[in-house]
Amino acid sequence: MYFLGDYDYPLPEALIAHAPVRQRDQARLMLLERGGRRISHYAFADLAGLLHPGDLLVVNDTRVIPGRLTGTKETGGKVEVLLLSYPGEIRGEQGLTCHRGSGCPPLEPMVAQGAENSEAWPSRRSPGHLVCDCLVKASKPPRPGSKIDFAGGLRATVLGATDGVYNMAFEFSGDFDALLDKIGQVPLPPYIKRNGQTPLGCDDRQAYQTVYAEKNGAVAAPTAGLHFSRQLLDQLKERGIEVVAVTLHVSYGTFLPVRVTDIRQHKIHPETYELTDAAASAINEAKDAGRRIIAVGTTTVRVLEHIAHLTGRVGPGSGQCDLFIYPGFQYKVIHGLITNFHLPKSTLLMLVSAFAGRQLILDAYEEAIRRKYRFYSYGDAMLIW
Repeated sequence: MYFLGDYDYPLPEALIAHAPVRQRDQARLMLLERGGRRISHYAFADLAGLLHPGDLLVVNDTRVIPGRLTGTKETGGKVEVLLLSYPGEIRGEQGLTCHRGSGCPPLEPMVAQGAENSEAWPSRRSPGHLVCDCLVKASKPPRPGSKIDFAGGLRATVLGATDGVYNMAFEFSGDFDALLDKIGQVPLPPYIKRNGQTPLGCDDRQAYQTVYAEKNGAVAAPTAGLHFSRQLLDQLKERGIEVVAVTLHVSYGTFLPVRVTDIRQHKIHPETYELTDAAASAINEAKDAGRRIIAVGTTTVRVLEHIAHLTGRVGPGSGQCDLFIYPGFQYKVIHGLITNFHLPKSTLLMLVSAFAGRQLILDAYEEAIRRKYRFYSYGDAMLIW
């Protein structure tokens, strides 16, 4: 169960979803019951009727930023940059606040004492500088010290690179969020192919965002949440199903490919999370009362289980989550999971295999392929309990 090849499966390319369904909750939903090893089929809109009054749904309220940028190197060559985190800021003499797990190299002229004690985002209006980890696609890798120019007066300086991840300092004028919204593109996964054309009626800026997204910071959507419509959320509330939110800013840790044969050697890139007092209280109250806790998405699972394994209980707080869940892991919090159908050999497939059993998951995927379910980010969903 630790061999990477154990998590491979053949998927016809025709089943990869390149666009969402027209109505969020009209995606298909496979119900997988672990105890009886039963599989049944629904529409996602049926979810309220499948869950029990008193169940607690935990969602991830991160918001996807338009973090894919196209720029030009000093040599004139084109380069594509994908932000891997919401940038930390250097502003005037106040110094650096860097929100990423690996730590930022200092920019000596701008770093002052006290920056490491900042607990809140400084103003994102400027002139200012922001530091961020990035992935880069270019004909030749940019060297440390080189500059990349983007639209809107945005410029990046390459500070260095480790294992293919580049650290860059971005210089800008005005409001960074507004600038990013103007010049950035939705960071759709590479397996979503459009041949230069967006499907009629598809607005990725809305479709690749959950209806309850609140906190900017993700560079990929928590895709299980894409199926929820506001109408469905109202139905859940009417049925007595509580919904609370955690935050995990989806980044490289979620979609980094596994490149080792023994999956136990894989390391997860840290991702920023936050759990509020109110959400922690609701989760613990449900757990103490014996109510079911259903996680919406693998990112939600990782936050809850990360905190529980650190402290023994789900408490409020924020930090970096680098938890890698694979078979043999002992779940402490969740009783059920809503998730999409994941890529072969991915850490997400390993996580659901740890919850339901590898063979049962592969059998369910085989059934999904036979019934022509749609796979990956814009695809259909599973409810597992």
